[in-house]
Amino acid sequence: MKIKQFEVAGLAQYSYVVSSEGQAIVIDPMRDFDRYTDYAAEEGLSIRYVTETHIHADFASGALALAQAAGAQLALSSYDQEPYRYSMKHAALHDGDALEVGKLRLVALHTPGHTPEHLSFVLFDEERNAGQPVALFSGDFLFVGSLGRPDLLGEAAKQGLAHELYRSLHERIASLPDGMQVYPGHGAGSLCGAGMSERADSTLGYERQSQSLFKLEEEAFVREILGSVPPMPSYYPRMKELNSRGASSVASLPGQVPISASDVARLVAEESVTVIDLRRPEAFGGAHVAGAINIGTGQNLSLWAGWMLDPKQRFVLVNDTGDDEAARRSLVRVGLDRIEGFLQNGMPGWIDAGLEFTRTAQLSTKEVSERGPGTQVLDVRSPNEWAGGHVENAVHIPLGELKQRMVELEKERPIITICGSGYRSSIAASLLQANGFSRVNSMHGGMAAWNERALPLCLS
Repeated sequence: MKIKQFEVAGLAQYSYVVSSEGQAIVIDPMRDFDRYTDYAAEEGLSIRYVTETHIHADFASGALALAQAAGAQLALSSYDQEPYRYSMKHAALHDGDALEVGKLRLVALHTPGHTPEHLSFVLFDEERNAGQPVALFSGDFLFVGSLGRPDLLGEAAKQGLAHELYRSLHERIASLPDGMQVYPGHGAGSLCGAGMSERADSTLGYERQSQSLFKLEEEAFVREILGSVPPMPSYYPRMKELNSRGASSVASLPGQVPISASDVARLVAEESVTVIDLRRPEAFGGAHVAGAINIGTGQNLSLWAGWMLDPKQRFVLVNDTGDDEAARRSLVRVGLDRIEGFLQNGMPGWIDAGLEFTRTAQLSTKEVSERGPGTQVLDVRSPNEWAGGHVENAVHIPLGELKQRMVELEKERPIITICGSGYRSSIAASLLQANGFSRVNSMHGGMAAWNERALPLCLS
């Protein structure tokens, strides 16, 4: 028996390949599925089944495309219901159904709460003890240190799902032994639940003892779980709709096309594309294509691109050199497929071509503390971060809400955007500039730099 865990940072997503005697099952695969086929080839495995714990909201699933590419059986929950139901051809799994590879048996366990159709999978190893479960693949039901949020289907469904989550916790897994390993669908950083641990796995007994949610009576549990949910990214319903019908294959990543600076300029002038500037805030601030949205490459790109960008738009990517395959992967993971290509030779190529560019001043904490009385300060951090202390007279609009709430800001007045480190504030500044705000600055280093200098904080 072998269990291989794969992680996607930023989305904090875990997927698994479980194998025995040359056969494998893949659980919750990402859309760019070559990691699983490459691993199977390296290990000499035949992928026999592809399954997932539920219809995911935070990323585009690779289950359908991987099953088709590997010639595997796609096996999915039979408990799907409106508004999100699987429409692709698949084997329907009921509670107690088993998938077998080699000497392993993976048994479906219906654990609703995060979503109505949610399945966990209990693993049995015949070589060790055919009647004793060794692991639980808990998806977004049970995390290390937390549980899955039950509010993804909206106000009308969340109370009922919270009660289902309680019953899954206290009834549906009650007979499982403390010693079995727990392999969750996400880790710290995911917005599919609150308060997740940095640890990638745990044991069921440890979670029963350490999680306060296990110890609450039902009504108190419902109040606590619903009161602790993090902000929900606006792209989540779009991902659920995409995954319910099955995301198309991205075996060949889109966007591996160099586009000359003059052609990018033409496309921008025609408003045919949105430019995504993948560079660090200070590089973006020094010079960028007018109207570009700055979402820096790295582990947070998928989350914020999914949240901030329209999948109907066409995109051109910009960095300091040219292509960025990792960035293209990050975009297709949240269904942003219309990548036309990348600016040939990056931003230096644009400047060398003599084309116009725009700046966004990166202000020091000293400059912000000495700002003029007519300057707006926009804090785009989360409510919890804001409550921990903020700059006096700042306006608080979390970044995820900025597109809808820009009307609360005055375009004629200068504005300084602030976040925790400078990453989100640069996204915010670029969005404001793209929407007609002309006097936009961002605070370099964010509140981390502000606090390092022990500058005044307001807690109201």
